[in-house]
Amino acid sequence: MQTRCGLEPRALAALTVVLLVAAGLAGGYFWTGRPEPVHAPELVHAAAPVAAVPAPRGGPGKAPGDGPGPGPGPEPVQGAGASGARVVVDIGGKVRRPGVLTLPAGSRVADALRAAGGAEPGADLTGVNRARVLFDGEQILVGLPGTSAAGSGPAGPGPGGGAGNGAPGVPLSLNTATADQLDGLPGVGPVLARHIVDHRTEHGGFRSVAELREVNGIGERRFADLEPLVRP
Repeated sequence: MQTRCGLEPRALAALTVVLLVAAGLAGGYFWTGRPEPVHAPELVHAAAPVAAVPAPRGGPGKAPGDGPGPGPGPEPVQGAGASGARVVVDIGGKVRRPGVLTLPAGSRVADALRAAGGAEPGADLTGVNRARVLFDGEQILVGLPGTSAAGSGPAGPGPGGGAGNGAPGVPLSLNTATADQLDGLPGVGPVLARHIVDHRTEHGGFRSVAELREVNGIGERRFADLEPLVRP
């Protein structure tokens, strides 16, 4: 090649280097432009199924607290007391383990019945509002004649033991009385009775008679008339 083209040895070496570099660049270009296999996306696995909430003890249709027999101890209350607060209630009457119970705040009457071992066989639970939220210091009497099975306030049953039964001379329980019973109080009509029931539901019950002032439609004069006739 040197003889044919008349190139000097240095020029020939430079030309050789240029050709090698050009060949390397061309090879890299074709290598990077080659077709590559495309991978299919990974399958998204289904989430694990959520465990079903177990039914209350005693089978369907059986109310909480009516189990077949007493358990080894109070059962934990689910879905209540997430903040760690507690309420102390006194449960008595026809239950298997009456006494003072400490339950998570937000527990209901059904939870207190279950913690007390359930109601005794033959106990009348017709008047028990098992969905009512408990409040601290209240007393729950189950199935006793002349008492309100739904529970009474911290002051305990009124004279004669009747809680919200409408008997003469017995203070009406603000926590257990129906709208019709409240309507029978002096100065209380159907609208005001409904306001009292709504306030009781919204705030989880009356802890004192003084809270009656917070009900819409009850002023100081009407409160003075109702105070001796009602109790928590």
